[in-house]
Amino acid sequence: MIPRNTFYNEYDYEPLAGDERPEDYRSPFQVDRDRIIHSSAFRKLQSKTQVYLSGEYDFYRTRLTHSIEVAQIGRSICHFLGQRSEHLSDDFHIDSDLVEACCLGHDLGHPPFGHGGERTLHRLFNGIGGFEGNAQTLRLITDTLYQSSGRQRGISPTRAFLDGVLKYKSTFSERGGPENHFIYDLQRKYRDFVHAGAPELQGGQPDQAFARLASLECQIMDWADDTAYCINDIVDGVRAGFLTLERLERWAAREGLDAASQPLFDTFINDIRKDRLEAIFGAKIGDFIKACRLVRRESPLSEASNRYAFALAIEPEAKRVARFFKRVALDLIFRSAPLQQMDYKGDRVLEDLFQALSDSYFESGKPRSKILPEQTAIWMRRAEGDGAAQRLVARDFLASLTDGQALRVHKRLYDPEYASIIDLD
Repeated sequence: MIPRNTFYNEYDYEPLAGDERPEDYRSPFQVDRDRIIHSSAFRKLQSKTQVYLSGEYDFYRTRLTHSIEVAQIGRSICHFLGQRSEHLSDDFHIDSDLVEACCLGHDLGHPPFGHGGERTLHRLFNGIGGFEGNAQTLRLITDTLYQSSGRQRGISPTRAFLDGVLKYKSTFSERGGPENHFIYDLQRKYRDFVHAGAPELQGGQPDQAFARLASLECQIMDWADDTAYCINDIVDGVRAGFLTLERLERWAAREGLDAASQPLFDTFINDIRKDRLEAIFGAKIGDFIKACRLVRRESPLSEASNRYAFALAIEPEAKRVARFFKRVALDLIFRSAPLQQMDYKGDRVLEDLFQALSDSYFESGKPRSKILPEQTAIWMRRAEGDGAAQRLVARDFLASLTDGQALRVHKRLYDPEYASIIDLD
């Protein structure tokens, strides 16, 4: 018989306010995870940019494979802490199904064309509160993931799962309209739900009230994400030819590495020369997992949930290594000319699609061209007369597209020699 896990209580298991769940043979957190895995939004991640435009390099990582890797790292952190932390036991431990759900779902809301696409949508929809990938993830989970019979609804997430994907907790207005790292203003009610039990965290608050206020599972997801990002994206960068010995050496000479970074660079260069990169970096994932510690903390919610009575601590050396490889990835991969060209292309495609929607729906009484899919067009018609509501429909539509879908729709609209009616998505 499996012992009951007393780390969690009814507060953690409670589904989103007003929702009910039927009896199930699975735990509530397993239901959260399974609903994410079997969603179309999750499947679409296989054709959304992680680093390289989807399809450019077929054997490199996409958002989907990245999310799977993050989930594996997250589960491993749970298992490591369960074995090593003096705070945990067989009947008092971090639920790896919950952490897996948070990791699998953390990128659901990211748009086509990676972070470049995210910046483009933020600019285009600034008038209705901008766009943010994490906020869009929250929107899918709470409001739009299921679409049937002309209705949209969320997955009735548990409080712990919903909190676990809330990496950022300040609203667009509270942050003063930042470029990223916010939730939409309309999502304040969901933040209030996950913070129930702490009156000082209800309603509008200054940004500093939410600084570093993340649940334990969210912290594990975030470190697992950082681990996958700074390790696996580096390996892909070498295999794709972005990180050559010559480019790395020129970069190091230009940057003037400090005494702490130089040994990391020298070892990195040596590993590339000996063609040991994948094995060495695979071991680094294990090092990053073993750098995790569980510590007690005080927060406004520590009495309500053990998710706030404990926090994840990372050894400084692991953080230093992660910062170094993030810097390498940013300077030599993300700022490289080929990826900047892809960012530029993605920006133009999304801007053109937005303009087509604007011409056809926003600026005329009736659609001049029926360019939206049938169900999306119905929602757009329902929003007639409400410009903000129409743009919300457009934002959801554009964010939902895969790289390939966005490119195909763009070709149908703007390429006079492209007239495929076979590919209907």
